[in-house]
Amino acid sequence: MRTRTTTVPAGIAAALAALLVLTGCTSSGGSPKGKPSGAVATAPAPAAPGNGSGYQGPRPQDQNLLAWTGDPNDAGHVTAQSAAGVGGRITLVRIVLREQITWSNVWLGLAGIDPNAQLSQSYLGVYDATGALRASTADISPQLMTDAIAKPLPLAKPFTAAPGTYFVALLLNGNWATNALTLKSTGAGISVNAGLTPPNLRYSTVLTGQTSLPATLNLAEQSTSTVNTGWGSQWYGVS
Repeated sequence: MRTRTTTVPAGIAAALAALLVLTGCTSSGGSPKGKPSGAVATAPAPAAPGNGSGYQGPRPQDQNLLAWTGDPNDAGHVTAQSAAGVGGRITLVRIVLREQITWSNVWLGLAGIDPNAQLSQSYLGVYDATGALRASTADISPQLMTDAIAKPLPLAKPFTAAPGTYFVALLLNGNWATNALTLKSTGAGISVNAGLTPPNLRYSTVLTGQTSLPATLNLAEQSTSTVNTGWGSQWYGVS
């Protein structure tokens, strides 16, 4: 019996080989048609926020506070004024909230006390941008006579503060020695209002002869006359 040998032309052989390769790509051993194989590299995950972004400075939350008028580490100036200068005046320090909080306390930096002072009818309160009193403390005269430290002074009734502009109000009454009863300050009174006008002053006073915080204030009446005499902007924190 003779064996007949058939020679396949080179062009046909190449075509058959290509067909086998294409068939193998769609077999169970390869990647499905239209989908990348496992060998394709994926993009690296983005870096977590804050990684490598550098120093961003202290935030109130770093010290278990919700907001503040400035970093207390910078509150190096001490404000001092006579009873005749600020007694009965309402002093306002603006604070801007970026998120909603429950406001329960106002932190005040008490730098020095006058053991011989006779204080009464002294309060802290919070006004909103319309001039409405949102909350206030009880008489803080006893707290101003002891412990020259930063201390939380509770509002009589905590309130929900939406994002926006608020004013911490301080009212002092009584008699004390100038440069004895002193408060921590974040800066000079004159420069703190750069670029601002009423009713949006960052630091100001309103009214005189007050023995309690009124229900409303006309913020258009904000004045800097007392501020410009050296009554520096007080530091406050919120919790």
